[in-house]
Amino acid sequence: MNKKFYITTPIYYVNASPHIGHTYTTVAADILARYHRMIGDKTFFLTGTDEHGARIEEVAKKAGKEPQEFTDEIAASFQFAWDELNISNDRFIRTSEEGHKKVVQKALQKMYDNGDIYLGKHEGLYCKGCEQYKNEKDLVEGKCPDHKTVPEKMSEESYMFKLSKYKDELLKKIKKDEFKILPVEKKNEVISFYENEGLNDISFSRKNVKWGVKLPWDESHTAYVWSDAFLNYLTGIGWKGEIPPTPFSKGGNMEFWPADAHLMSKDILRVHATIWPAMLLSLGLDLPKTLFIHGYFMIDGQKMSKSVGNVITPNDLVKKYGVDGARYLVASAAVFGNDGDIGWGKFDEKYNADLANGIGNLLARSIALTEKLREAAVELQNKGENFQFSIFNFQTIFNDQILISKNWVDYNVLLDLIQIDKALEIIKLQVKFLDNYITATKPWELIKNKDEKSGGVMYNILERIRHIALMVYPFMPDTAEKIWESLGLNVQEEMSKKFDEAIKWGGLPVDTKVKKGEALFPRLEK
Repeated sequence: MNKKFYITTPIYYVNASPHIGHTYTTVAADILARYHRMIGDKTFFLTGTDEHGARIEEVAKKAGKEPQEFTDEIAASFQFAWDELNISNDRFIRTSEEGHKKVVQKALQKMYDNGDIYLGKHEGLYCKGCEQYKNEKDLVEGKCPDHKTVPEKMSEESYMFKLSKYKDELLKKIKKDEFKILPVEKKNEVISFYENEGLNDISFSRKNVKWGVKLPWDESHTAYVWSDAFLNYLTGIGWKGEIPPTPFSKGGNMEFWPADAHLMSKDILRVHATIWPAMLLSLGLDLPKTLFIHGYFMIDGQKMSKSVGNVITPNDLVKKYGVDGARYLVASAAVFGNDGDIGWGKFDEKYNADLANGIGNLLARSIALTEKLREAAVELQNKGENFQFSIFNFQTIFNDQILISKNWVDYNVLLDLIQIDKALEIIKLQVKFLDNYITATKPWELIKNKDEKSGGVMYNILERIRHIALMVYPFMPDTAEKIWESLGLNVQEEMSKKFDEAIKWGGLPVDTKVKKGEALFPRLEK
């Protein structure tokens, strides 16, 4: 029975245009969304932009623009970047949308009516860049570690949210993995925060901030940016603010709730592990199933910074490596969940090794060999995958389990666990396997001698490449389609196959007509 799968990125703050950090999260989410669609799960993928708050008001003013005009431009730059990278999101939500703002008001009114929001006074150290109050422990030499600025001491009338009320319940759910946080070290970090610092009631509104959602019971206050932004995960799938939610009301997609995976970088883990689930408990809604936290990128050992001049944008990547090259390099740049160190030199090296000399070269030489087979008037023969073992002692050159069915099990498990980089290693394993297989069987000699085994050997090579294309599809969809076309297959037919059928051995017709195309990944010259 097929399942549902709902995945989100954070909604990106529109104080600046997209960079490689945003790209990393979004490409990863797209890979997982495409994978779940491929295996037959009913899938929804949400991304978008977070557009309210005092900081946006300030940045827009500096740019000489009204907040709406400013946010329209930046939101468009994100949408363009994701279109260029072939991101398959089902919805791009903007928090300045009227529909979203109305539901935010409904939700906050519900929480207020429940007694979870009350008028108080908030005092503390406020970082404008983070739009968050900071504890002394959060600061490095008195400054916000992310923005390198000294937080302002603020004291203002504010509507407060009873975050402390939900500490014990949330901690229990986190420990039991009812609200799962991955990788496990991030779960432990959150548990440590709960146990050592606890949860205090927090400010849920700002006074005299015009650019935001007005509180329905007191229009002199606007909603604190996080309380507004978090609700996108619900409004983005059509929630209208009703409790309990109706799955299909007014065209909504609430059957997708709860989210199966919220992907994000580590800087917003704490708010997602405290404020957001507490809001859901207040509203009487289910918690997301999983928060998956990935790390930061360093650029050649340095933090990415405009002042240093080392910011890498999605457009930079696509311009140099093409769409699928950019997607691959970002997805494979680090162990997913850890920090990574990247740079143009590292990207060039990986592009040539894995793509130009790897999968690209494998396809080109395999098509060329098949053309020679046809010239020799020898037909492809599907003798079954085990045919390869009868030719030679394969374990002497490649000590691994090589049946494609075993590789598919590993691939599926890894992507189900959101281990994106390790799933890519399974694909590299296939390429290495075939390179070694070609070296060991010497099909050019078999073809030259019109050896009866040549048809079986070449079928094994092409059929394994068909499987590689399917594995590649979530990561590099255009590349997968080009491979299928080179194998003489109809792309739409391949895409419409049920997954269980597609991964069986023997899907390539023996009478297929291969086609030589342009190089998948032209080699980069130094």
